[in-house]
Amino acid sequence: VQLQASGGGLVQAGESLTLSCAVSTRRFSDYAVGWFRQAPGKEREFVSYVSWTASLIDYSDSVKGRFTISRDNAKNTVSLQMSNLKPEDTAVYYCAAGKYFTGTYYKITGGYDFWGQGTLVTVSS
Repeated sequence: VQLQASGGGLVQAGESLTLSCAVSTRRFSDYAVGWFRQAPGKEREFVSYVSWTASLIDYSDSVKGRFTISRDNAKNTVSLQMSNLKPEDTAVYYCAAGKYFTGTYYKITGGYDFWGQGTLVTVSS
């Protein structure tokens, strides 16, 4: 399984950006996908999660109401629409895929089996 994150860039505070994660696998619907981010000098943190059929979607408190995650199982892609971006959203964003999650284990980096290379989002004030 390979993941390719894209769509990062430089935007001003208040603007929007959409990230995309392309997942190369024959059985994309077997995988749940999460987005994480890592700011300079900080640990990687959970951003958002979408389950296999999108029946469960979750966000961190810091992005809830501003970010929207979605998946297209026909195209093997997961999107993260980010609006009203803030300077504190600046980070490298990673998508990750995993098959088995219990409870809120999807919020933990160790719960995922495969990771993309990351895409940089910079929000200027």
